[in-house]
Amino acid sequence: MRSNTPSLAPGFTLFPSLKPPHTTLFFHQIFVLILTFLAYASFHASRKPPSIVKSVLGPTVQTNSTSNDTGWAPFNGPEGTHRLGELDLAFLTSYAIGMYFAGHVGDRIDLRLFLVFGMMGSGILTIIFGFGYWFDVHLLGYFIGVQVICGVFQSIGWPCVVSVVGNWFGKEKRGLIMGVWTSHTSVGNIIGSVVASGVLEFGWGWSFLVPGILIILVGILVFCFLVVSPDDLGLEMMASGKEIEMNVGEENVANLEKAESEEAGLLENKDSDSLAAIGFLEAWRLPGVAPFSFCLFFSKLVAYTFLYWLPFYIRHTAVAGVHLSHKTAGILSTIFDIGGVLGGVLAGFISDVIDARAVTSVTFLLLSIPALILYRIYGSVSMVTNIGLMFLSGLLVNGPYSLITTAVAADLGTQDLIKGNSRALATVTAIIDGTGSVGAALGPLLAGYISTRGWNSVFLMLIFAIFFASIFLVRVAKTEIGMMVSEGKELGSSVTAS
Repeated sequence: MRSNTPSLAPGFTLFPSLKPPHTTLFFHQIFVLILTFLAYASFHASRKPPSIVKSVLGPTVQTNSTSNDTGWAPFNGPEGTHRLGELDLAFLTSYAIGMYFAGHVGDRIDLRLFLVFGMMGSGILTIIFGFGYWFDVHLLGYFIGVQVICGVFQSIGWPCVVSVVGNWFGKEKRGLIMGVWTSHTSVGNIIGSVVASGVLEFGWGWSFLVPGILIILVGILVFCFLVVSPDDLGLEMMASGKEIEMNVGEENVANLEKAESEEAGLLENKDSDSLAAIGFLEAWRLPGVAPFSFCLFFSKLVAYTFLYWLPFYIRHTAVAGVHLSHKTAGILSTIFDIGGVLGGVLAGFISDVIDARAVTSVTFLLLSIPALILYRIYGSVSMVTNIGLMFLSGLLVNGPYSLITTAVAADLGTQDLIKGNSRALATVTAIIDGTGSVGAALGPLLAGYISTRGWNSVFLMLIFAIFFASIFLVRVAKTEIGMMVSEGKELGSSVTAS
């Protein structure tokens, strides 16, 4: 139970027809999915500009065409890729550290206000980074400082949106629902890439200004309309997923609040020891949390290396003998994220059908290894092969990444062992994604240093990371396979007996 009662979003005062009994639980579930989708898509859209402007800020690429590219100090020197990698490290390190604290705080305060706080801060800091263009800033400390603070604000988003969605949906078909919903990551990357690339010709500062304004506007929408829990509207969910709609007349609301208050006091006295027991270290010991966390460490290392370096790689690698422009490279990189949308949905659907998250994740991870090898070898042959192999790589790389950060985190945060503890979900989510974010910080940094030795070395690093990610889930996958085999035998025995 949270330490304070969340306030109802002001939009419901302006539009009372949105409240029950005029609306149903299903209506609000869809509404919450859309709002949280837009919220986290805007978070990722505001993260995308650094990867889009890398090729403008960093060392210039030698092409056959005439180019006026001079880069932007301090990123355009011989060690420019190192400085760009350090910029990514600054953001992602503070993001990873902030994630652990954000989950802990998010379980104790109003998630709507906390989420909006993170969105507003992220938007403002993204805009401040872009001011470096107009104020002609060339101090590395300025850019790193902005990224560090921005990373803290960005870390608030994920634990909040996952906790809110977890409040509104049961476990049934969670993999598919989360698979569709988690496409916000790739959709946000696509929007950020297209917007940042589209305004890049006017100056790289605009590539930060527009996405920064976008997340602030979405933050206002979230502040006005997001409802954290069905209880806040007098709605309850049964375990089967069916709804119980409460009579929300003034008298009944008063009675309901009184009953809930009395029940809360009893539960607090009865279960306070249980609630206090689910802390940070205790959450780490929950079954499945550690292996999935370390798997995500390596999965996000790969995914975020593509997120931050793919446009730069495309710009510096000739396709069919031709080097692409900054704008074209940025837009072309969205193919990876489009594949990621399908990968997240497909992984969620498959994991629901076979009821095995780890088996699904390991399968996608192992298949992504040959996909990356093919992309590196044949991606430069033609535009068609580049697009096709980039799409396939995005599908296989982002599939398990999306599955673990959503359905798996929600499953582990609401498992029977901690049933009734409302504080566990955001904490478990923060642990899993926070650990993954450490890998996310390491990947782009290593890519910045290793790329000076050639891109083959970078792809080799990614392949090793994928291999280790799959290793951490082997035991969990074996357990899932054993359960499927035993269930199959039990089903066969029951059919034979009948």
